Amino acid sequence: MKNTNIFKRVEQKYLITKQEQKILLDAMKEHMQEDEHGRSTVISIYFDTQNNLLIRRSMQKPAYKEKLRIRSYGIATHDSKIFIELKKKYKSVVYKRRISMPEKEAMDYLINGNRPDKNSQILNEIDYFIKINEGITSKMYISCDREAYFDMEDDNFRITFDTNIMWRQDKLSLCERPYGTQILKDGMVLMEMKSVNGLPLWMTDILTKNHIYKTSFSKYGNAYKMAKEIKDMKILILKAS
Repeated sequence: MKNTNIFKRVEQKYLITKQEQKILLDAMKEHMQEDEHGRSTVISIYFDTQNNLLIRRSMQKPAYKEKLRIRSYGIATHDSKIFIELKKKYKSVVYKRRISMPEKEAMDYLINGNRPDKNSQILNEIDYFIKINEGITSKMYISCDREAYFDMEDDNFRITFDTNIMWRQDKLSLCERPYGTQILKDGMVLMEMKSVNGLPLWMTDILTKNHIYKTSFSKYGNAYKMAKEIKDMKILILKAS
C-alpha cells in the first residue's frame, strides 16, 4: 500500500488564465477525475525563524531548500485532524513528509514545544528541523480555493488549480476564516502538476499546442515579498512625515 504521508515527486507550476484553465479542463475529462478533496479551501500556516531566514534563503533559489507548515482542508476546529508538513526540495525534486494530528496538539507542539507522545520518524525529522532553525514560529497565513484532480491511469499524476490565493500575518490559526491580501491578478489561476513518472504525452501535447509554459512561483515567497514591500512603504511614509 502506498504511504500517503511520504512523497517524492516533481512539481511544475504554471500561471494561466481562466480561459486556458477551461481548455485544460475540457482536455482532462477523458483522463482525470476529482480527488478526495475535490473542490476545497486549503488553509496553510507557514513557520519561519524570527528573522524569516527560511523564506529569505528560499528566495535566493538554492539547490536545496525546505519549509515547515501546517495545513487543513476547510476551516479547522481545535479538535480537527490537520497535517504538519515538512517539505524539502533538491533541484527539481520535492520530498514531503507529513503527519496528522488534532490542531490543538499540533500548535502545542510547534509553538510550545510539547512533543506528541508518538514514535514517528516524521516527528523525529520535524524535531531536528526545529532544533537547527532556532526560534521557529508561525509567520504567515495563506489560503486558496482549490480544484484537485488525479489521472485515472496513473494516480501519481495530479493537477491542482488554485484561485483566490490570500495572505495575512495576523490571526495565524487554521481555525480562523480566510481573508487577506490577494496574491494573483484578477482572472489568473495557479496550476500545479505533480508527477513521479513525468507528464503524460496527452498533457504535454496540450501544453505545447496552447503555448502554456511552466514558471517559478511560491505562495509564501510572493506573500513575504508583498508584506515586505508594504512594510518598507510604511517606513518611507513615516520618514517623510
